[in-house]
Amino acid sequence: MRVFVTGASGWIGRGLVPELTAAGHEVTGLARSDAAAKALQAAGARVRRGSLDDLGTLREAAAASDGVVHLAFKHDIAFAGDFAGATAADRAAIETFGEALAGTGKPFVIASGILGVLGLPPGAVATERDGLAAADGDREVPISGANERMANAHYASALAGRGVRSSIVRLPPATHGNGDNGFIPTAIGFARQKGAAAYVGDGANRWPAVHRDDAARLFRLALESAPAGSVLHAVGDQGVPIREVADVFASHLNVPAVSVTPEQAGEYVGFLGGFWGFDGPASAQITRDLLGWEPTRPGLIADLKEGHYFT
Repeated sequence: MRVFVTGASGWIGRGLVPELTAAGHEVTGLARSDAAAKALQAAGARVRRGSLDDLGTLREAAAASDGVVHLAFKHDIAFAGDFAGATAADRAAIETFGEALAGTGKPFVIASGILGVLGLPPGAVATERDGLAAADGDREVPISGANERMANAHYASALAGRGVRSSIVRLPPATHGNGDNGFIPTAIGFARQKGAAAYVGDGANRWPAVHRDDAARLFRLALESAPAGSVLHAVGDQGVPIREVADVFASHLNVPAVSVTPEQAGEYVGFLGGFWGFDGPASAQITRDLLGWEPTRPGLIADLKEGHYFT
């Protein structure tokens, strides 16, 4: 299969490209810089120069492919405060891919987030069936702008009604592994800077997690065989207590693990403070039953204990 991948040189993409090529697929990755282009070529992928804003390029690349995996998101401007701009660019890209693939039956897989679909009763475990109704977008979620990104996922899922084999892969906030540059290393940086590894309250709140390589394999399986309109969960650990995460931080950084109030969280973990105390376990049982996907890589705590996050 000829596969076009946005975000191919990013965190998930660096796992997905070799996963796809090893399975015999021909990969073309979107690259907006020389460094990204070189990385893709080194991984055995072809290069299409451009960015998410180059809608004509996206349309042409999709039309020339047998399937599309959309991983790219403007995290740089989102974390700088312009989440609306990032989600607007994401929506324009999804709409463009939808137009190019309409009526073809070709697969279109997009990355989304699990935290953005929560807002369930305390202690409830989120499943792939949660967050599917439009009204769910009115729920309060822990990340600013997540409702807009969930709306983009709804739009992509609805493309199944236009002859696109669309599927959504929801990723946990802790998508971990050697080379991770997301929330977990950010939290470690704050703990090192503050001299304390913080958890909120008793730290019993749970985050779902998955190893990047397991997530990459799920994206491949979705591309190859997920039914149109599927919602999938890339979840290895259903819920890791943040107190356990903080204890590993403390051990490796030689700092104390400390309990803080929700109001104090921002002082200890910066912009993560708004959801460091959020309890959001999630299941992937429906995904496993549907595609036969089984995580095989280390869980979050085991991965942290390997030490590479702290070197």
